[in-house]
Amino acid sequence: MNEMKTVSQQATYRNQPVAGAVCVLGASFTFAVLGALVKVVSVSLSNEMVVFFRNFCALLFILPWIWYSRPPGGVRTSYFPLHLLRSMAGLGGMYCFFYVIAHLRLSESFLLMATAPLFIPIIAYVWLREPVVQKVRGAIVIGFIGIILILKPGMGLLQPIAFIGLGAGILGALAMVSIRRMSSSEPTIRIVFYFTLFGTMISAVPLIWSWQSPKAEIWWLLGLMGLLATVGQFLLTKGYSLAPAAQVGPFTYGNVVFATLLGWIFWGEGLDSLTWVGALLICLAGIITTHRTETHALVGTTAGTTTPVAEEFRE
Repeated sequence: MNEMKTVSQQATYRNQPVAGAVCVLGASFTFAVLGALVKVVSVSLSNEMVVFFRNFCALLFILPWIWYSRPPGGVRTSYFPLHLLRSMAGLGGMYCFFYVIAHLRLSESFLLMATAPLFIPIIAYVWLREPVVQKVRGAIVIGFIGIILILKPGMGLLQPIAFIGLGAGILGALAMVSIRRMSSSEPTIRIVFYFTLFGTMISAVPLIWSWQSPKAEIWWLLGLMGLLATVGQFLLTKGYSLAPAAQVGPFTYGNVVFATLLGWIFWGEGLDSLTWVGALLICLAGIITTHRTETHALVGTTAGTTTPVAEEFRE
């Protein structure tokens, strides 16, 4: 009887789509603001410095979160190699993503990052042998048409740096699939902790030859980046715990909308008609992929809670 009651309570807890959508939209806005801050600090700091401080400051905020949440088993893990692989892929994606933010429009950077769900089924099939249903194959084709419209090859508008943005999407997808491998027994907070810890340690190495002393006026921005990363991850985790991914997953594309608005307000950025069409196709393809694979590539189930992974390396 108690077990039935517990299951009923969990079902009720995860049947709050409005609250879940609000949390995911809040996370999307937070990540968009984080991207805008990256663009601001990248004017005076190298990519290596920005990536390090994003990880280091986030780690300072995550440590109290771990103490408060007290995950079962603490931070002990039997998935060290997968944590390391996930961290290296996620960190590589972060380097690419932040570099693109510094050199392209904010909206275009987030659009290229939004291609990650398109690569997840492909990587999951090659690595995990997870089948790709016909509807997802069609969504992947639609998504790649959208990518072509954004890149505009053959029109004299192709920017080679855009391929670095696609690289961020591919590495992000690899990070997500690696989480899929260990999400059955690893709680979200432990995965986030190891990613941030390894990310801080690895990203500290390039500072040996690329250290710059941040200007006094941007120190608080670096700290704010870490805070936003932690808050955004918390909101995303909360949102996916309140409703199924198929219901709240599409709202993660709100970061593209918010990034477009921020880019327009602060940098006067705009998008041409082909990019708008490409953006719609990519978002549509991502939504279809999320809906069809919500318990496989895009999310993992841990301790009765659905865990978001699509944006963890941006946190």
